[in-house]
Order: sequence, then structure tokens, then C-alpha cells
Amino acid sequence: MLVSFEEISRETWIKFNQSREVELRNVILTRYLHLVKEIAMRLVPVYKNHFDYDDLYSCGIFGLMDAIEKFDVDKGVKFETYAHRRIKGAIIDQIRKQDWIPKSMRQRFKSIEEAFAELERVQGRLPTDDEVAAYLNITMKEYNNILNDTYFYQIVSIDEQIMENLEYGGTSPETPEEHCVRHEIHKTLCDTIDQLTENERTVISLYYFDGLNQKEISKVLSITESRVSQLHSKALLKLRTKLSALKVSIF
Repeated sequence: MLVSFEEISRETWIKFNQSREVELRNVILTRYLHLVKEIAMRLVPVYKNHFDYDDLYSCGIFGLMDAIEKFDVDKGVKFETYAHRRIKGAIIDQIRKQDWIPKSMRQRFKSIEEAFAELERVQGRLPTDDEVAAYLNITMKEYNNILNDTYFYQIVSIDEQIMENLEYGGTSPETPEEHCVRHEIHKTLCDTIDQLTENERTVISLYYFDGLNQKEISKVLSITESRVSQLHSKALLKLRTKLSALKVSIF
């Protein structure tokens, strides 16, 4: 098989879909390995205390292989877009299965999440940190410690939540209903981000849009990494609450 990297064309996909040749699959796999590397490198700083690059990369390879096997070139979806979802989904799913957050810590964070949602329902606005801590009868130090300790768990959870709401995984073009759901999620996320504090918005922007990790953000903002995780955690808590409420209203 003499197909070069640049020749992964519609014809090549059609041939693979018809023949399922292992050699042709390996050519396609090699062509898109860079996606796995990019995603694994993006995630490893977040989970470095629990998973190394090789762990994430290996999971991503399985996601890429699954994407290659299931991709349908006739659906009008770019393979890179579809593969990115599959790769990241495979990595996140494996991280979730490891259950590396103690049950007691999950329960403590759940109590904060439930208090946050209840206060927002009653007050009609996002509650302050002081209000949540007072509602739970804990000190601000305890409140911040819980958010810091569950920082990595929240990042996985928000990714899962967004992927679940958007129903990532299919290669079919969006139905009108799916388009409406995607639009509502986008609007909800934008509205919630607008309600974040200036520092929280900056951290979210630097992490998700500029691709900076925790250490890099701390240097840009001249604050400690602990403070970055604290701000990021508070922002994610607000986003998770809104997404949870949106899922209930939609589904």
C-alpha cells in the first residue's frame, strides 16, 4: 500500500469501509496519530499526579482506532472532528473508571454542588462562596479545601457532562432537535461565563481557549497554582450546576 499521509481522501475511506484491510487501516492510523499526541499532551498536566503520558496516549489510541472503524465518510462530518471526540472520550472514560477520587471526597463535593443548586433556585442568582459555606455550616477554608481537592475530578466531570449533553459520538449530521440542544447549551455556557468573576473568566479563557495548563496560568496571572485551581474549581462548579439544570429541562 503506497498511500502517503496526504492521500487520506474520500476514495481511501471508501476503500477502507469496503475492504477493512488492516494495512490500509494502519496507514490511516499513522496519519492521525498526531491527534492522540496532542490530546494526551493537553491532558497530562492535569492528571500528572494520577496518570502519566503513556497511560493517556494508550487510551487515546483505542479511541482513534474506534473512530477509524466507525467513521462514515458519506455523513458529511470531518474525520478530525469525529476522531477528536472519540479520542478524548476514550481517555476520559478510562480516567473515570479508575475511580481515583475517594468516596468521602466525592460526597463532600456533592454536598457543595447540591447546596449551590438549591441556593441558586431560591435566590434566582448564582450564590457567593460565603453563602454556600454558610449554608453548609463550614468555614471558607474548609470550602476552598474541598474545591482544591476535587479540582481534577471536576475537570473530568465537566467534560463528561458536556459530551453527554451534546451526545458526541455519532457521525451523522445534526437533526433540528440536536441543533437546538447544542445552541441552548452554548447559550447557557456563555451566559454563565458572563456571570463569573473576572478572575474566574480569565482562568477559564486561558485554560479552554488558549490551552494553558495550571502552571502556565499561574505565571500569567502571577498567582499560585493553588489559587488557579481554586478559581477554576469555582467556575466549573457554576458551569456544572447550569448544565445539570439544563439537562433536566431538555431531557
